[in-house]
Amino acid sequence: MAKSQGKLIANNKKAYHDYFILESYEAGIALHGTEVKSLRMGKCSIKEAFIRIENGEVFIYGMHISPYEKGNIFNKDPLRVKKLLLHKTEINKLLGKTKEKGMAIVPLKVYFSGSLVKVEIGLAKGKKLYDKRQDIAKKDQKREAERDFKVRNLG
Repeated sequence: MAKSQGKLIANNKKAYHDYFILESYEAGIALHGTEVKSLRMGKCSIKEAFIRIENGEVFIYGMHISPYEKGNIFNKDPLRVKKLLLHKTEINKLLGKTKEKGMAIVPLKVYFSGSLVKVEIGLAKGKKLYDKRQDIAKKDQKREAERDFKVRNLG
C-alpha cells in the first residue's frame, strides 16, 4: 500500500473526478538523469497519463516530463513510455483485477520519497455521469454548510 509522501511533484485531480479509487500502490519509476533534474524543478504532468501491463511489466504512457533546460543532448522525449517498478505479486494482482469490466489503473501522484521518485497508482472503477453529478452536489452542500457555519459563528 502507499506510504506517506515526501515532496509532492504532480497530483492527478482528474482521476478522483472520473474514477472511484479502490486501492492504491506505491511504485518506483525508471528515469534518466535529466528527467530527475526536471522533476526536482517540478516540471511534470500526469493529467492525461494512463498505465498498462504488458508482458508482466507495468508501463506509464502520457506522463509528460519537460526537458531539462541545461540537459542539451542528454534530454529524452518528454512523452516517452516509462517503466514502473512493482513487485511481481502486485503486478499479478493488478493484472487480475484489470481483467474485470470497467477497471483501470491510473496514476494519482508523483512525489519524492527521500531521493527516489515514486508514483502512487490506483486501481480504479469508472464513474458514470450521475455519479459525478452526485459528487458535485455533495461538494456544493458541504461548502454551503461550512459557509453557513462560518456566518453564524462570526455574527
